[in-house]
Amino acid sequence: MSILEQIKRDPGLLNAIDWEMTPEEAVRLYLEWGNNWSRGNYVIRSKNDETCYFALSTWKEPPVIYLIRRNSNEAKEVARIEMPPHIKEAFIRENGQLKGVYAVEGVVKEWLQKELAGA
Repeated sequence: MSILEQIKRDPGLLNAIDWEMTPEEAVRLYLEWGNNWSRGNYVIRSKNDETCYFALSTWKEPPVIYLIRRNSNEAKEVARIEMPPHIKEAFIRENGQLKGVYAVEGVVKEWLQKELAGA
């Protein structure tokens, strides 16, 4: 069973995914939560608050998508997802080949949402 199939079969995990959360926002909210003001709907009140989001890493080849569960204590890798070649190529066309950690946007986000739809 593929990683995406496993996520689809876990309604709790699937429903916990915050499609708008970015890696930068997660760090701001969960690692600096005592030192910043609230933007939007997110307010971190305790170490029990958590988020689940996707992040795309290009530090190694090939680029990989991670599903991350983060709270103010830690970030856990829930899943590691490899992109099909056409999605990887589209991502590189959109973003270039700089090394880093990216939010899932554009074709990558559309692909993930399509793959996880119909759970």
